[in-house]
Amino acid sequence: MDDTVTVEDLTNAIKNSIDKNMEMEEEQAYMLARHVLNFFGYSDRIIDNILEPEDRDAFYMLEDAGLLTTEREETTLYDGREWRIHYWLFRKDKIMENAESGPSKAAEETADESAVYNDLPADIWRRKE
Repeated sequence: MDDTVTVEDLTNAIKNSIDKNMEMEEEQAYMLARHVLNFFGYSDRIIDNILEPEDRDAFYMLEDAGLLTTEREETTLYDGREWRIHYWLFRKDKIMENAESGPSKAAEETADESAVYNDLPADIWRRKE
């Protein structure tokens, strides 16, 4: 199995993961996916300090959606000070899962739940006085 995250995979995962109230359009999701992939290239993780504040905001949004995660590494410098390095990592399992699923699955579940009302007679909704 090829575990490379493509622009299409990430675009679909973004569209299917971002808060439903935002309803991110295809073009916005595609542009965000391309932007994020430009940082990662062929790597699974990048160092946080290359990000500008606006980029970091987008990464936090994707972290909230479950598509990215962070980790940190601590090392001791030659003078004895501790140094922390923060990284961003793809959550490939979640990206692939969300790229393949989608809002259509949630819509189907909602449709199934409301189907119970289809067989009710119209007069059931009238108030009795």
